[in-house]
Parts: sequence; C-alpha cells; structure tokens
Amino acid sequence: MSIEDLVDNFEALDDWEDRYKYLIGLGAGLPAMDDSLKTEHSKVRGCMSQVWLVMGWDESGRLTIHADSDAQIVKGLIAVLVAIFEGRTKQEIEQLDVAGTFAQLGLDQHLSPNRRNGFFSMVEAVKAFTSGLRT
Repeated sequence: MSIEDLVDNFEALDDWEDRYKYLIGLGAGLPAMDDSLKTEHSKVRGCMSQVWLVMGWDESGRLTIHADSDAQIVKGLIAVLVAIFEGRTKQEIEQLDVAGTFAQLGLDQHLSPNRRNGFFSMVEAVKAFTSGLRT
C-alpha cells in the first residue's frame, strides 16, 4: 500500500475509533515474521511494546522490511512504517518527511506519547540501517 493510499483511507474515516480499527486491521494484514528473526539484535529499543525489525536491500537497491510486535496498535504502526519506507532507495528515504506524513495521518495528535515515541524509535532504526549504522 502506498502512503498516498494510506492517507486517503485515513481521511475517509469519520472518527478516531474507526481509524484505530483500521490501523489494527493494517497490522493484522502484515506478513508473519518467523520467530527465528525475533532476536535481541532485531529488537527495537525505545518501544514500550516488543518490536522486532529486520531490514535488507533487494536486488534493485530497494529497502525490504520484516517486522512484528506483540501489540495490535503497534503492528498497525509497523504497517504505516512499511508503507512509508519499503520499496524505496536510500536516496528516496533520505528525502522523506516522516514527521509530516505522521501528522498528515493525524497520528501525532491521537496516539499516546509512548506509542508516538515508539514509532519514531522504529523510524530511527530504519534511518540507522539505511545510513549503514545498523545491520
């Protein structure tokens, strides 16, 4: 799903209860992550929930992401993260305005500070990986 589709879908929902349900549904639609990938190395620090994030580059130099969480809403936030970053090149990722997209979705105003901080911890993990600081 593209970030544009995600923004359109969020805007089409009338209230935040429906948006939360949609976010949870997005998380439920994530591909399963093999338990063998859920290691201390793949765990994202700074999240209240357990979050595992494994990234790589495909043969065309585009980011791949495999991720999971033990919390439903956080899984939805992972789906947002995937929509923002997956399939993009390093140069495209450097150009992204993630905070702007987060605000456009309304997540900046409707998530708890802990979940917001957790999302941006995942963003920082992606940026560290794409800059070569994290493997």
